[in-house]
Amino acid sequence: MASEDVARESRPSAGAGEAAHQAAEAARGSSILDSMDGSSPLGAELADERRRRQALSETELERPETTRTITVSNQKGGVGKTTTTVNIAAALAAQGFNVLVIDIDPQGNASTGLGVPHSADEESVYDVLIDDLAFADVVADCPDLERLQVVPATIHLAGAEIELVSLVAREQRLQRALDQYHRHREEQGEERLDFVFIDCPPSLGLLTVNAFVAAQEVLIPIQCEYYALEGLSQLLNNIQMIQKHLNPPLTVSTILLTMYDGRTRLAAQVAEEVREHFPDAVLETLIPRNVRISEAPSYQQSVISYDRGSTGALAYLEAAAEIVARGEEAGR
Repeated sequence: MASEDVARESRPSAGAGEAAHQAAEAARGSSILDSMDGSSPLGAELADERRRRQALSETELERPETTRTITVSNQKGGVGKTTTTVNIAAALAAQGFNVLVIDIDPQGNASTGLGVPHSADEESVYDVLIDDLAFADVVADCPDLERLQVVPATIHLAGAEIELVSLVAREQRLQRALDQYHRHREEQGEERLDFVFIDCPPSLGLLTVNAFVAAQEVLIPIQCEYYALEGLSQLLNNIQMIQKHLNPPLTVSTILLTMYDGRTRLAAQVAEEVREHFPDAVLETLIPRNVRISEAPSYQQSVISYDRGSTGALAYLEAAAEIVARGEEAGR
C-alpha cells in the first residue's frame, strides 16, 4: 500500500502535465520568434514594426501654437474618410492633445466610431447650423479618451442642405459657431483646443462648404485603388473657389493614402502616381488594409482604443505624428 502511494505521488497529475506541455509550447513559440530575422517575410515585418514603434516612442510631439482646424474631405465615398477622421483624432488625443471632432455627415459614422450617442432626439450639429445652438450645448466627451470631444451628427442633417439655402451667411455658420466655442472655452478657463477635425459628407454641398470655410487645412484621404484620382480635380477646383471667395488661407495640407495592400502591384502604382502629382502634401505613412481598423467601429471605438498594438493603430499613430511634425515645420 505504501509503495502504491509513493508511486502515485511520483506521477505528475494530468493538470500538471498539461501545464508543462503548454509551457513547453510557449517556450518553443518564443524561441521561434526570437530566432526570426529579416531573412523571412514575417520576420522582416515584425522587425520593421518593432523599429517603427521604437521610433514613434522616441518622437517628441509639440503642441501647435494655435488651434489647427482640418477638414477631412473627399466626395468619393468609401475612401476611408470617416475612418481617418476618427483614428487620427483618437491618435492625437491619446498623445495628450486636446481634440474636437465635428461630424457634419448625416450618416453620423464619426459619432458612432467615437461612441457618442446620435439618435434623432439628440441635440447635434444640425441644431447649431440651423437653430444657432452653441457648440457648448451639444458637445459630448468620447468615453474612451478624456481629451477627445465630439459634436455629433443626426439624421436631421439630411435636410440641412435645403434649409441652409435661405439662411443668412449660410456658408459661415459653422465657422461662427466654432469661433464662439473657442471663446467659451477661454472664458471657462479651459485649455484651448489643439486640433479640430471636421468630417464631411461624400459630396460638395453646403455642409462641405461650411467645413471648408471653418478650416485652415484640408486633409484628403485617397484609396489605393484604380479610381483613386477620379473626381479629385473637381474637389480641388471647389477648394480653389473657396480660397478665392470665402477663405483665402485654406490649403490642401495633407493627403493620406489609405487601404494600402502591399501584396498588389496596383497599390504601389497608385501610391507612386499620387506622390508624383502631390509631392509636398502626401504623407510618408501609408494606412494598410487591416482587420482591426474594420472591426473597431462595430464596437463604437477607434482602432487606437480597440487594439493599440495592431498594425492599423500603429499606422494611424504614425500618420498623426507626421501631421504634427509638418505643422511644426510650416510654423517655422
